[in-house]
Amino acid sequence: MAMCQVTRKAFMSGHRVSHSNVKTKRRKKVNVQKKRIYDLETGRFVRVKLSTRALRTTNKRPIALLLREGTKA
Repeated sequence: MAMCQVTRKAFMSGHRVSHSNVKTKRRKKVNVQKKRIYDLETGRFVRVKLSTRALRTTNKRPIALLLREGTKA
């Protein structure tokens, strides 16, 4: 399952609605990317799966702090 390691964001469920208003189940997937990010505290690269929203916040906050906060939730 595609899940962000920082925000714990996963798929959402909903309905696909046809022109005749027939509703069938569908899954809305999260845009998850695999990235190698340099961790300043440990001095090495860390491979993480992040949503694109979480990827933007890695520029503002250290990755180790984000991963610790993500595991608490």
